[in-house]
Amino acid sequence: MRLGIAPQAYSAAHPLLPFVVRPAHAVCHQRTTARHRLNWPLCVIPSSIRSASAMPAFDAIALHLPAHCQPVALNKCYRLLNHGPTVLVSAAHAGEANVMAAAWACALDFAPPKVTVVLDKQTRTRALVEASGQFVLQLPTRAQARLTLDVGTDSALQHPDKLQRHGVELFRAPAAPSAPLVAGCAGWLVCRLIAEPHNQQAYDLFIGEVTAAWADERVFQHGRWQFDAAPNDLRTLHYVAGGQFYVTGESLQLPSSMP
Repeated sequence: MRLGIAPQAYSAAHPLLPFVVRPAHAVCHQRTTARHRLNWPLCVIPSSIRSASAMPAFDAIALHLPAHCQPVALNKCYRLLNHGPTVLVSAAHAGEANVMAAAWACALDFAPPKVTVVLDKQTRTRALVEASGQFVLQLPTRAQARLTLDVGTDSALQHPDKLQRHGVELFRAPAAPSAPLVAGCAGWLVCRLIAEPHNQQAYDLFIGEVTAAWADERVFQHGRWQFDAAPNDLRTLHYVAGGQFYVTGESLQLPSSMP
């Protein structure tokens, strides 16, 4: 998960996707990390991590929707992100899928609905997004905090079995068969990549148009979150730093003329 921390604070913190902040961000595109991650070229997945035994073919996953997963109207899907949750970003290409965590994601537009997310150059998921032209933002729950931290810390470039190692279960929805969806989340937004090469290269900023959305009906109904009435384990997460999350708290409802 990409977070803005000072370089000198890096070794003490534990961001989900470690990176070093540099003042000339638009000029310095290459980043170093305390983990010395290799900076693979964009959209190139090394043959050494394409093992079928390590990463089963995504296309082989059966089409289905889990229990409690209900469609969200596209004119209301921005509300899935309005409270600023941490997201899991997934993408698939040529039978391969991956998942990472990201702290910087938000709604951008209403009609058609658009979102933004920041994806570091040193992630395999970014390569899959650029190759496929599609990504999914999903909202992990309190019950998935450990999974979220782990998939945001480990890179598939070093750990080809990353999804299996951390118990990530993927499913495919009949309405979006090419999109890898992470089971157990509170919401899902399938996005078509709106290619903006300058933004992607200079700022790592990706824009997507939402083409389909779902939510767990136990916690999101009639276009609104219902955290107070749902099990605590379905509350969404907000990542800070050093392995620390906040969980979405109680609602404060004020009189309003807005629907």
